Amino acid sequence: MRIRVKFRKYGAMKFIGHLDMMRYFQRAIRRAQIDIAYSEGFHPHPLMSFAAPLGVGITSDGEYFDISVHSTDTSEVSLTRLNEAMAEGVEVTSYRRLSDSDKKAMSAVAAADYELTFRENYEVPQIDYEAALVSFFEERDEILITKKTKKSEKTIDLKKLVYAFRIEQKEGRPSFYLKVCAGSEDNVKPELVLREFLEFHGLSFSPVSVQVHRIDVYANINGALKSLGEIGEAIE
Repeated sequence: MRIRVKFRKYGAMKFIGHLDMMRYFQRAIRRAQIDIAYSEGFHPHPLMSFAAPLGVGITSDGEYFDISVHSTDTSEVSLTRLNEAMAEGVEVTSYRRLSDSDKKAMSAVAAADYELTFRENYEVPQIDYEAALVSFFEERDEILITKKTKKSEKTIDLKKLVYAFRIEQKEGRPSFYLKVCAGSEDNVKPELVLREFLEFHGLSFSPVSVQVHRIDVYANINGALKSLGEIGEAIE
């Protein structure tokens, strides 16, 4: 039986890297007495796979991993046990059973949405953000940029890989909402889009000036984006 677990990550835990989070949940699952299955061989390990690793310093309301279990209690009981084993900064919010036809979390990822805000101790660039968004994103047929990796670089069209982009004012400061392509083939970091937006208007961008918050992660189900948390069913 496969289970999909959803959790949120906030506060000081945002500085814990992906590998340490994997080890953290392996221990937490044991403490919560979840009947997780293990691999075979000389070095058995818990059958667990994460959807999309989260960068250090990023908070999130929509993180996912799948586990295989021999048996399980109800979703309500399992959530309670898991959260009793959590440290401050991590909260499990969903525990759902997957069907045999549901893809693994890692291979299902197709998109993710984010909110980006300037940190309070950094000066906010003063421009007309509504007009700036129109000229940068809405009025252009393509937004070609060079994306560099460790091994190579390639030209990509952000217009095709950014599914939504809007700017709201919260307490007099801009808040950027982005839904972008994510997955094994095409993956766009929201910071890259914000950098291109600001530099298009002659403004500088510093990654440390922005707090990134992931809202959710999505799968492509028959041509439509669906939250990974909506896949599967609650266990009664």
